[in-house]
Amino acid sequence: MLELRNIEKVAGAETHIHPTSLVLERGSLNVLLGPTLSGKTSLMRLMAGLDKPTSGSVWFDGKDVTGVRVQDRGVAMVYQQFINYPALTVYENIASPMRIKGADSATIDREVRKAADLLKLTPYLDRTPLNLSGGQQQRTALARAIVKNASLVLLDEPLANLDYKLREELRLELPKIFAASGAIFVYATTEPSEALLLGGNTAALSQGRITQFGRTIDVYRRPIDLLTARTFADPPLNAVEVVRKGGHFEIGGKPVLPVPAHLAGVPDGPCTIAFHPHHLSLTSQTPASASLQARTAISEIAGSESFIHIEFEGSRWVMLSPGIHDIEPEAVITVHVDTRHLMAFGTDGKAIAEPATAAA
Repeated sequence: MLELRNIEKVAGAETHIHPTSLVLERGSLNVLLGPTLSGKTSLMRLMAGLDKPTSGSVWFDGKDVTGVRVQDRGVAMVYQQFINYPALTVYENIASPMRIKGADSATIDREVRKAADLLKLTPYLDRTPLNLSGGQQQRTALARAIVKNASLVLLDEPLANLDYKLREELRLELPKIFAASGAIFVYATTEPSEALLLGGNTAALSQGRITQFGRTIDVYRRPIDLLTARTFADPPLNAVEVVRKGGHFEIGGKPVLPVPAHLAGVPDGPCTIAFHPHHLSLTSQTPASASLQARTAISEIAGSESFIHIEFEGSRWVMLSPGIHDIEPEAVITVHVDTRHLMAFGTDGKAIAEPATAAA
């Protein structure tokens, strides 16, 4: 078990990590989700022992390892910018951690070939990294981390430089690797979709603070505040300030959306309601859908999906709609909000109630 006890990292006048406590269990996959400069890499470096916290302590399996050198910990780390030994073959790059530990040749060969097969590197074992593509070099670095048999494996956006097809394949395979290893895996990403695909647990980060930690699907469906909801939304979350008055949410004294049953506890008065872009559609999806008249700003066609930017009562929203929709700017269209997925936040930004489908 890895435990961070009220750790903080300060450099000069800047606080990189605010006081943070976190417990990660053995055999778990844990995602650090947040935008660039939110503190993901800083937190990983503290976990690994590459940096020492300004205050607080790091514990592993009941032992205080705060001052222990990274070389003396069972840690493996893979960065977005892959690191390999240029003079060694792929085989020897993967084998290097086991050779350092003094493993026998049979064990080395078995584990290297197993990792190479998993990461589709078998045809390249005799090549050196300079004769590989960027994706193949990154897979070599991943394979080396896997065979190291570390107690803590830190992956800092490891798939960012890979092509789309390989990223999708590895996203499916990595959780299986993690589950079988018994190690603690920590995976940093800026992409909410990647966190959802990986599953496990997620810590949402913003400006050096963990705003929420828990099962990935729970953090996504039940954000405890508006900041976490925004962190876990791509395209950006649709949010609008409203006033609850009786059975409706109003903007400028005009009723715009009915209050769904799961938000019945929201008190009358100002609040913010929010929903994801895919819960806004061009057609009514359910009896719970509410219709609105909006004006288009721009349509972006992305393969089999369209991002339609609309303006409604002074707010700018994004709709993610399946199919190709080339809608002219300034067109007035009818859109439908699935009110089952509405989230409500108080003036302090804290969640008031969870979506009706949160437990589904």
